[in-house]
Amino acid sequence: MTALQRVFGRNAAYILIAPAALWLAVFFLFPILSLLTTSLSDPAGNPVTGYTLTWRVQNYVEALADYWPYLGRSLLYAGIATFFCLILGYVLAYAIAFKAGRFKTIMLVLVIAPFFTSFLVRTLSWKLILADNGWIVETLQSLNLLAEDGRLLATPVAVVAGLTYNFLPFMILPLYTSLEKIDPKLNEAAADLYANPVQRFWRVIWPLSLPGVVGGTLLTFIPATGDYINAELLGSPNTQMVGNRIQALFTTVGDYPHAAALSVILMAMIVAMVLYYVRKAGTEDLL
Repeated sequence: MTALQRVFGRNAAYILIAPAALWLAVFFLFPILSLLTTSLSDPAGNPVTGYTLTWRVQNYVEALADYWPYLGRSLLYAGIATFFCLILGYVLAYAIAFKAGRFKTIMLVLVIAPFFTSFLVRTLSWKLILADNGWIVETLQSLNLLAEDGRLLATPVAVVAGLTYNFLPFMILPLYTSLEKIDPKLNEAAADLYANPVQRFWRVIWPLSLPGVVGGTLLTFIPATGDYINAELLGSPNTQMVGNRIQALFTTVGDYPHAAALSVILMAMIVAMVLYYVRKAGTEDLL
């Protein structure tokens, strides 16, 4: 029996979880309830005088009708970026886990090195890389892969490239964690049973790394869907995502009820997609 148990008896467990429960109540539960309340308020108010809770469900209908293209664009961009992150991240995570040898630590440090720099600075660097007079555009134009007056900046390509770069570490680290736990002897046993490399990957490596795949795709897709920095700095008005509209409604327009309603719709869509995805992937234990 610990000293805490001797002092508080059966209440010791509640004493231990009290700080975490208070933190969640203040910084998670209260903001969510505030967002839900605002989303059901009368838009006739304003941020200065406040909004009146009228249980106006019409806010959701209007938000969905006005901004569904932004929702669809966000899901599309986030899905494409997540796919690219999975392909690039799996290859790199596999190389670190099985091929890096004594350079494993160095490669892991290089993976997390971008976190030492501001998200905003990293995105601005892509604005310079994809500039119309940058070497990438000039190279593509010289290879006739891009028209003479073509550009990458302010296009969906730039937005997806920024999302892929910024969220790639969130994919690599969970994948590496799963792959690093795989016993190499399992791969050797499959080879002894005359399985070729492709069969060994799909029959042994891929199933065992599935928790990392699911975790990595969720950690990439969820923040990418709500991101607005990449679309704001690398895109154009035609490539804006739902995060840009939410940010504009809150800070520029001052229409808090519709901004809150749009935020709730986005959260509900993501939660529903995550639950369906995890269930179909057969990794419900991750939740």
